[in-house]
Amino acid sequence: METVLPVAEANRTFGTNTVRRRVETTVWQRPCRGVVVLHNAALTPIERDHVALLSSRAGSVLSGATALRYDGLDARDDRHHVTLPAGAKPPSWDDATAHYSHELSELDVHPGRSPRRTRPARSVLDAAAWHDSERYARWIVITALQSGLVSTRLLRQSLTRRGHCRHRAVIVQSIIDAAGGIQSVPERDFSTIWRAAGLPTPTHQRAVRGHDGRYYLDVWCDALGFGVEVHGIPHLAVEQWDRDLVRANEIVISGRSGLTFSSYAIRNHATTVMDQLDRMARAHGWEGTPAPALLPVPPRIRRERRRRAAQQRSRRPA
Repeated sequence: METVLPVAEANRTFGTNTVRRRVETTVWQRPCRGVVVLHNAALTPIERDHVALLSSRAGSVLSGATALRYDGLDARDDRHHVTLPAGAKPPSWDDATAHYSHELSELDVHPGRSPRRTRPARSVLDAAAWHDSERYARWIVITALQSGLVSTRLLRQSLTRRGHCRHRAVIVQSIIDAAGGIQSVPERDFSTIWRAAGLPTPTHQRAVRGHDGRYYLDVWCDALGFGVEVHGIPHLAVEQWDRDLVRANEIVISGRSGLTFSSYAIRNHATTVMDQLDRMARAHGWEGTPAPALLPVPPRIRRERRRRAAQQRSRRPA
């Protein structure tokens, strides 16, 4: 039995007087205009999602990270996202995170799933665009593609319909990276360091034939004759850690040499990573331009640093 109902449906089912009496005596609760909950306990996350949807105009849908939870992907966002038709009044429930769209056709909204929600490709794009962090946008796109929840074709089609959105360039680059073999955000960051070091273009996810099957190197460069593995942090899952060690051994047995970096090192010690790549390349006979002492700071980060410095100066007493 549904515990969250529109007031009109509850009145038809139980009678107007019964609904009014149970709400007034706090046997039931009315979290917002137009919605009644058939108990007086704290609402579960699923019930809160339903309240957000029912407090919105007809034709609204759960969207973004909220919709992804129902499709099996934890998008690390506990808000209750709902998308309403453009021009609609805001939801009557204050805890709903409202968005508005002109594009809520069956191309982007599944007609048969309950609760009513956007299709996974649209949900991924919305979750990426609505988050403040570019890193999160890369993570959600690559995770959804890696898990098989969406395909690059569907993401591209949905992005075309969606039009302009925040982090669009990052989203497009992440789709391209995933299609080209980059399988995680740390590996995406690593490719930036590799390019900054001036090394020849590598091949991502190079298949290596092991004793009992195929193994993959995250990065392999034919021109240099060595590869790189990028490990997430931390390797707390013992079975996964053991599989990684077995795979690393098979790669060494096959006669290939390589380096291993953690995602922590890539995120926090990029200059050290670049220095080791440079020295490894020279140990394999590379004679290219020496790697810079420091990684170039991207323009976006320079602008952010200037903005923060200006804010700090404005806060100083006169």
